[in-house]
Amino acid sequence: MSIERVGGGQWAVGSDAFDVRRSTFDVDTVGRPSSNVQLRTSNVVLYVVLLAVGALMIFPFLWMISTSFKPASDVYTLSLIPTNPTLDNYRTALTRFPFARWFWNSLVVAIGTTTSVAFFDSLAGYTLAKFEFPLKNVIFVAILSTLMVPTEMLIIPWYMMSVDYGWTDSYWGIMFPGIISAFGVFLMRQFMDGIPDELLDAGRIDGVSEFGLFWRIALPLVMPALAALCILTFLGNWNAFLWPLIVTQDPLMRTLPVGLAQFSYGEAGSRWELIMTGASIATIPVLIVFAIFQRQIIRGITLTGLKG
Repeated sequence: MSIERVGGGQWAVGSDAFDVRRSTFDVDTVGRPSSNVQLRTSNVVLYVVLLAVGALMIFPFLWMISTSFKPASDVYTLSLIPTNPTLDNYRTALTRFPFARWFWNSLVVAIGTTTSVAFFDSLAGYTLAKFEFPLKNVIFVAILSTLMVPTEMLIIPWYMMSVDYGWTDSYWGIMFPGIISAFGVFLMRQFMDGIPDELLDAGRIDGVSEFGLFWRIALPLVMPALAALCILTFLGNWNAFLWPLIVTQDPLMRTLPVGLAQFSYGEAGSRWELIMTGASIATIPVLIVFAIFQRQIIRGITLTGLKG
């Protein structure tokens, strides 16, 4: 029996010819399952699991919003969609209780604190990253060490300071513990450190001031990290409860979480439709912020583990 090469990847055994490349491909295809089928199957399973977990997590929010539109007689019904939807709960909450004032207080505190953190933390991070001065590393370590101090240990000194200086029942009294964030200084310092020194030197040659270098060159380059810091700071101050509860005595100076807690345990009592209405008023703005800035929020959570 003779084996001869015919050409083009074909060989002849006697009078029969076969294609080596085609035969090899067919053997591989028949001999093992298709990887594409396995990939599609695993993706389907993954999506089903994610949808189930997502539905489980979002169900309480849907139930809360649904209950806020139900009359008192339908609160304990199992229907997720209200059979007799009404806006009376929102009308009662917004007219009989100062929810609008509490909402405004939370907005002022969250925006004011976020603005302060964005400016001072980025400026401090730029200074620690791009300037050389005595005890720079010691100062940076001292700032980081404050992250290990529990907030509960600082409540009494903060309160005594607020009483001595007359800051109770004021926006400044609520905001001053968070106007500068040690975490924000650390985050911005790490990203500022990645800016090339040659770029700043070129700006100095062009006559740009040191603050101009920070404001016009460095800050735009770290805008993704700054945006993530601002969003996380805003959400944290919007949901803050312990310190605003302690420093405010006037009902009109309460923030929304504090007012909602007092409302739930006091005025609303066991009227669950009103409690769910108040919770919806407090939660909907956060959901809107997350829906608009979800990419930045996820990126901010990711960035915290990239720079070290």
